[in-house]
Amino acid sequence: MVTESVLSRLSGALWRRPRLLLLLLLAPPLLWLGIVYVGSLFALLLQSFFTFDDFTGQTRYDLTLSTYGQLLSAANFDIILRTVVMAALVTVASAVIAFPIAYYAARYARGRWKAAFYLGAMLPLWSSYLVKIYAWKMILAKEGIIGWLAAQLHLSGVLEAWLSLPVVGGNSLSVSQTGTFIVFVYIWLPYMILPIQAALERVPSNLIEASSDLGAAPGATFRHVLLPLALPGIVAGSIFTFSLTLGDYIVPGIIGTSRLFIGQAVYVQQGTAGNVPLAAAFSVVPVVIMAFYLWVAKRKGAFDAL
Repeated sequence: MVTESVLSRLSGALWRRPRLLLLLLLAPPLLWLGIVYVGSLFALLLQSFFTFDDFTGQTRYDLTLSTYGQLLSAANFDIILRTVVMAALVTVASAVIAFPIAYYAARYARGRWKAAFYLGAMLPLWSSYLVKIYAWKMILAKEGIIGWLAAQLHLSGVLEAWLSLPVVGGNSLSVSQTGTFIVFVYIWLPYMILPIQAALERVPSNLIEASSDLGAAPGATFRHVLLPLALPGIVAGSIFTFSLTLGDYIVPGIIGTSRLFIGQAVYVQQGTAGNVPLAAAFSVVPVVIMAFYLWVAKRKGAFDAL
């Protein structure tokens, strides 16, 4: 009886003070967000202002910008540039591939075909990340199915000519930047398809019909009607594909050459070299890039229809 009386009084007090109830409900997630997430980011940012003594192998806790200066060295800047270029290419390729798939699903797929679309788009997300990557390593190997298919189509010369190129080539697709690009697009493509499909679902069909009735060519309708209305979905998908590519270190470690990406540089500097300040500085780079990208997207009004 005493317990029920206390609970009844507490319930009544919270009912009379809705702001107190709201504060109690929001306190746990806000504390988690503030301490665990924001706190860890602040600690990471703080670590990047320290320096690493190569002679003693110890971190010197003197606030300085010299660690960020190391990012501008030829080797480190090459890592940043390589990662950003790869992320941009993966994002553009994913958008180009995803748009017609999402458009078909939004405009023409009905019933079982709609269910098949969702199943096909989300099925890759249900399998193990590492299993998919190692499967692609076998597919892209010199003895893999792509090499076999190229031989059957008498295109082995074309494949070898591509692999002989200095930047994108290698001994095989599995140890080339081209292979890394292919796997990145495959891994992150569902994150581009679903937001674009959701955005195209909200585009009224009569707008496209009206554009055609007014004499606009299909290309003009796409540029001036469909693409602007689908832009929020493209931006949402690009946030996923671009940011995930920026921070990934598993795909370049298994597929591709020995050239490092930002994620691998963070792992090497922290885990192997023990240079935590430089690893933290590398980690800040994707955060700054994504913050700038989101700011530009917001200025362009890309989030207005989200």
